[in-house]
Amino acid sequence: MSKDPEKFFAMKARREPIVALTCYDALTARLEDAAAIDVVLVGDSVGTNLLGRASERDVTMEDMLHHTAAVARGRTEAFLIADMPYLSYAAPARALENARRLLAAGADGVKLESGRAILPQVAALRAEGIAVCGHLGYTPQTKGPRPAVAGKAAAEARELIADAEALCGAGIFMLVLELVPEELARHIAGRIACPVIGIGSGRGLDGEVQVVNDVLGLTGRAFRHAKAFADLRGQAAAAIQAYADAVRARAFPEERNATRLPPEVAAELGIAGE
Repeated sequence: MSKDPEKFFAMKARREPIVALTCYDALTARLEDAAAIDVVLVGDSVGTNLLGRASERDVTMEDMLHHTAAVARGRTEAFLIADMPYLSYAAPARALENARRLLAAGADGVKLESGRAILPQVAALRAEGIAVCGHLGYTPQTKGPRPAVAGKAAAEARELIADAEALCGAGIFMLVLELVPEELARHIAGRIACPVIGIGSGRGLDGEVQVVNDVLGLTGRAFRHAKAFADLRGQAAAAIQAYADAVRARAFPEERNATRLPPEVAAELGIAGE
């Protein structure tokens, strides 16, 4: 169900915010589709948020293929971006091979971390017509599991600007800026033609992406860049405890949760009813 990413350029031109959210399974994909989320991102954050991995670097292609296929089965309208995991795009030929696998699993486009260093990979993918999303700022695959704001020093800020311009010039359709100072992120968004969505990069960009676990309040942690719009962790814990208590007290299952043998069958088998 490949979709056209050109609509995001039109959204940028209209100053219509692009809403993006991570997604790791079919059930959540259906919920996000119902909310008209524009972009569902099968992020390598699936590793730390769902799979118990120590970091995004531990996520494999098999992990990404599995979860991309699950999300693809759940969404109908949203544009599906799949992260290319650590080392899966170390060289252009490898990037092309693995991007094809993610598209075959249901992705509409792929996301790569880094700037000018991956221009050959971007060129190889674009030559095949594969939609590419860039990712600059804090990049977990290369900078490790400890988040840090990128671009606070002038030299690093200039590098980010140059990387963003180069990626956009190479044909990416979207750029994620993660943990970049707000003024710098806005400057980059206004300087390049492709849409820029932020996470922890402040206001005034072309859109926002967040981790669905943080939005739902599932993590039990508070991040400056995120907001919990519910407390599903607390609700889930209470529901699980209530279930356990009911089973131990033999209050569940109840009669309405059971089925009964027809009386004649019970009689034939010699099974006494209550």
